[in-house]
This record gives sequence, C-alpha cells and structure tokens, in this order.
Amino acid sequence: MASQPMTHWNAEDSAFWEGEGRAIASRNLWISIPALMLAFAVWMVWSAVVVNLPNVGFDLTTRELFWLAALPALCGATLRIFYSFMVPIFGGRRWTAIATASLLLPALGIGFAVRDPGTSYSTLVVLALLCGLGGGNFASSMANINFFFPKAQKGTALGLNAGLGNLGVSLAQFVVPAVITIGMFGALGGEPQTWTRGAEVKQLWLQNAGFVWVPFIVLCTLAAWFGMNDLAPAKASFSEQTRIFRRKHSWIMCWLYLGTFGSFIGYSAGFPLLSQSQFPQANALSYAWLGPLIAALIRPLGGWLADKLGGARVTLWTFAAMAAGVLGVLGFLPESGQGGSFYGFLAMFMLLFAASGIGNGSTFRMIPVISMNQHLRAAAGGGPHAEDRAVHNANTESAAVLGFASAIGAYGGFFIPMSYGVSISLSGTAHAALATFLVFYLVCIATTWWYYARRRAPMPC
Repeated sequence: MASQPMTHWNAEDSAFWEGEGRAIASRNLWISIPALMLAFAVWMVWSAVVVNLPNVGFDLTTRELFWLAALPALCGATLRIFYSFMVPIFGGRRWTAIATASLLLPALGIGFAVRDPGTSYSTLVVLALLCGLGGGNFASSMANINFFFPKAQKGTALGLNAGLGNLGVSLAQFVVPAVITIGMFGALGGEPQTWTRGAEVKQLWLQNAGFVWVPFIVLCTLAAWFGMNDLAPAKASFSEQTRIFRRKHSWIMCWLYLGTFGSFIGYSAGFPLLSQSQFPQANALSYAWLGPLIAALIRPLGGWLADKLGGARVTLWTFAAMAAGVLGVLGFLPESGQGGSFYGFLAMFMLLFAASGIGNGSTFRMIPVISMNQHLRAAAGGGPHAEDRAVHNANTESAAVLGFASAIGAYGGFFIPMSYGVSISLSGTAHAALATFLVFYLVCIATTWWYYARRRAPMPC
C-alpha cells in the first residue's frame, strides 16, 4: 500500500526488478485485472439487457435496439481518447480508483430504470452512454500496467491484464441471464417484470443486471485506492504525450487494433441481436457469452506468442484467420429467411472471436516494441544518459499509444452492430456488412505485411 508516488522505477534494471520491482508490479497487475473485468462487464451489460427489453414491455423498434446496443461502445471509445492520457497526469492508483467508482452510475441507473417499462427512450440512451464509462477504463488500465513491466515481459503482462479483463464481457453475458431469473435482492431489488414471447411467460428481475455489480465495484475501488501505486517516473504532461500524433506508426497501429479489438468488442455487442434476427428460433443469450470468453482467455496467449515469435508475424496470421471466418459466416447465413445453419454460423463466429483475441494480444505487444525501437534508434551513439532518456520517452509514448489505439479500436463496438442494423434494414440480411468487414481484414493483412512483417520492413517487430 502506498499513498505517495514511488520516486524511483526502472523495470529494465534487472537488479531493481528482481529485488522489489517484480513484486510491486505483480500486485498492481492483480488488482488492475478484476477492476478492468468489472469495467468490461458494466460496458457490455447493456447488450444482455437490450435483448430482453421488448419482452418485458418496452416498445422499441429493431433499429432503436441496435442503437442501444451500439451506444456504450461509441461512448466508451470516445472516453478512451481522454482516458489514454490520465495516468501520467493523475497517477495510476488515483485514476484506477476514480474510474472504477464511476461504474456505480450505470450499475445503479440500470437497476432502477428497467423496473418500469414506461421509462423513456431518452433515459435508456443516457444509461447506454453511461455504460461507456466501463469502456473508457481500458485505455487508462493498459497505459498504467505498461509502465510497470520491462520490455521483455510487456506482451505477457498486457495480455493478462487485457485478456482477463476482457472476461468481463463474457461474465456479463453469462451472469445476467442467470441473476435476472431470481429475486436475489428481495424487497430492495423491487418487483419482477412479466416476460413474454409468444406463448412463453415468466417472471424476470431485469434490474438485477445492474444491481449485481454494485458490491464488487465498491470492493475493487477500495482495493485500487489502498493497494496500488502511483509512479513518479510515469508522470508526463498532456503536451508531452501528444507527440504520438506526429508519429506515423501510432496511426497505423490504431488501424490494426481497430481490426483486432474492434472486431472483438463489436462482435460481442452485436452477436446476440444478429443471431436473434437471422436465426429467431435460436436462444441467442445461451451462446452469446462463449465468443467473448474464448477471446478473453486466448488473449494472453496472443501476447505470449508475440513475445516469442514477433508481434507482426502473429498479427498477420490473425487477420488471415479473421478473413476466413467472415467467409464462413457468409456461407452459413440464411438467404431470404431460408436455409442457413445456426451451428455453422456459431462455429465461424467462435473462430472470429479466437482470432481477434490472439490479435488483441499481439498488436498490443507490437506498440511498446515499435516505440522503444524508434527512440533507441534516435539515441544510438548518444551514451548511457541518452539511452536512459530514450527508454523513459518510449515508455511514456507507448502508454499513450496503447490508450489511444484502444480508443480507436473500441469504435468497432459501435460500427459493427450499426453496420448489421443498417444492412438488415436495407436488404433484410447482414451480407453487405460482413462483406465490408472482409475487405477491411484484407487491407489489414497488406498493411501488417508491408510495414512490419516482410523481410525489409521499415519497422520489424
């Protein structure tokens, strides 16, 4: 526990790292992971709630439902732009505690609002946007953990933080269908709603989807405040961090992360509604949690593989697998409501989730390596002082790029569900949206190969 910033931190110094750095870094990582998991759960809880709103009496169109599913991602992605720069300004401990506590707003708000089917659409929109607070946390969490670990272990550490944190998506889609079936909070939770679909009628406590996270948010807030550390060497002004916008590779990595994380979060948000619209006989929520679970669990493997094989090589093959997955989904979709195979469709989405999870880990390993290489090249021949300064600047900038890339990537959580909605409203199918994703992945393959993976690439990593 430390209330004052640590004045000395050099994870690249092996003596310091083995003597005290590893233990401190590990403690901060293992407090960060459950806090980030809760952030993802709150961010994605709306996707599990929205599916049930029409069945408990909310009068909403298909387009309005897709908007509600997409808005948390839009807000979360936008907040990440600002959250990217918060840790060097406020400190990792302080900002993690504040950002985690802010999750109480959507958790409590959802709990009270969904009890009344007369709640206005504008109120539902505000709640969807508040869920975006959970999405914003990822940028600051990854930037913070990046400061604690040496270059050789960043891929694994960032993969663990993000991968286990990403489990919050699957956790929300698994826990919510279970907790809304019981009156777990008694009189404090309020009366159940009557859920109907055709001849099927049952009682649900949809408010539990929000209330269930409240005690855990409080515990994680306290753990962050009393158990994490602020690092004085990680301090940097906003102007120092904005140098990333002048670097070409910052923007290229944003594009690639849009392809990996944007796919993960977009498919997570859109899969339940897409499944329900294309295969109405299937119970979408019974399967919705599987894909995010696979992606989250496999993300640390992506970081580890990138540490061993190189991030660019792993990312290149990831995009090839995602292109194949989209072709598979297109092959299993029904045509004009006829044919198709739900289980083939499901299997192809599991491939997409697995590939996106590996790509999430490998692209996030590429970012600090690219930044370190850029700064060490510039400092070559300048002596030990220049190299130390290069390492400091590389860590500061890579933390900012990690956060900013995560912001751009998170917009996939908005564009993918909205692409489904627009495609279905115009043509009755999601074929046009999926064809667009396929072209995008092919561009990502070419970009990764040209800049990072080919033999004479300008920045091999």
